[in-house]
Amino acid sequence: MNDKKLFLLSVLNSLGVLAYVSLVVLFMSNTQNIFGQGDNPMIGVVMLLLLILSALITGSLVLGRPILYYLEGQKREGVRLLLFTIIDLVIILTLVILVYLGLR
Repeated sequence: MNDKKLFLLSVLNSLGVLAYVSLVVLFMSNTQNIFGQGDNPMIGVVMLLLLILSALITGSLVLGRPILYYLEGQKREGVRLLLFTIIDLVIILTLVILVYLGLR
């Protein structure tokens, strides 16, 4: 598999992580509207389940295909895809921080 395809997959995985994180932030910023104010023990349950679900989804997006490639004997492709995804996520994080600082 060529680096161009691996890079495209890493960009798609990273954008998937960005989209999922954005949805979680949108949900969390509206929790008072959804659950109301006060001491509701279900909020803690929902937040912990959301944490577990988030780890599963983002872990699958970042690690799923690289592990699959690695286990199928395409070790070079698996490692390169993981590295490309990490680089993409660092770039996205940098851009988000720069946009945030520009909006302040």
